[in-house]
Amino acid sequence: MKLIECPRDAMQGLHEFVPTEVKAKYINLLLKVGFDTIDFGSFVSPKAIPQLGDTKEVLSLLDLTYTKTKLLAIVANLRGAEEAIQHEAITYLGFPFSISETFQQRNTNSSITQSLATVEEMLNLCNKHQKTAVVYLSMGFGNPYGDEWNAEIVEKWAEILVDKGVKILSIADTTGVSTPEKITAILPPLIKKFTNTEIGIHLHSTPFSRIEKIKAAYDAGCKRFDSALKGYGGCPMAADDLTGNLATEDLIHFLQQKGEALNLDLDKWQEAISFSAKVFEYA
Repeated sequence: MKLIECPRDAMQGLHEFVPTEVKAKYINLLLKVGFDTIDFGSFVSPKAIPQLGDTKEVLSLLDLTYTKTKLLAIVANLRGAEEAIQHEAITYLGFPFSISETFQQRNTNSSITQSLATVEEMLNLCNKHQKTAVVYLSMGFGNPYGDEWNAEIVEKWAEILVDKGVKILSIADTTGVSTPEKITAILPPLIKKFTNTEIGIHLHSTPFSRIEKIKAAYDAGCKRFDSALKGYGGCPMAADDLTGNLATEDLIHFLQQKGEALNLDLDKWQEAISFSAKVFEYA
């Protein structure tokens, strides 16, 4: 079971700028918990996401001496990928590939066709620099823009990306439109078909539907979950204040009840929860 903690996703939409030192201290606490991966920052234009304009500075303040946790950075174009690969501490480069043309333009200012070319270039860079690409299949459970969506379209794009060489594919519900029924219909065929690809899930949700979505993904065979402390976050390009991330504490509790060995330091987790108040006072 791989748990990916996403402070980057949680912080990117905060209205007030969180000081670099506060971000770094928070992430350093999370690095001690034992998550598989921390989605810590993003190499995107500061004009697009001002909150993440200090990603390089945050990275320089992280203490990776005694952690097995790996770092993931989001990129939105080739320039961001070229910048991210220069940092030895970063293991994963994440790219949001939307199957909604409208949202791809809103999110990365590029078309689906252009973004597919970016994925290919990113994969080449990752191979050359010993990094691993994580591609998020954004709008994987539908979209509010009227763009065509169905399970066959999801599988088609998943197959195209896997054929390009993607080894980790996270099905993303950017605006919280997923349901247990959709999750149950979409995930098992992908997991069964792409046996050499790690299929994960990045769900956004209101607080009232988190558990049922976690259960549906778990029952579908998902072994990779993205989440954020207290369910903070969401995509600022989607503009829905009610739709945050899956709450990590809900995910941990659910998996513990299922008897999963998570190997997390829960004392350090409680420290991170306590310190998070200093981060989210900038909301």
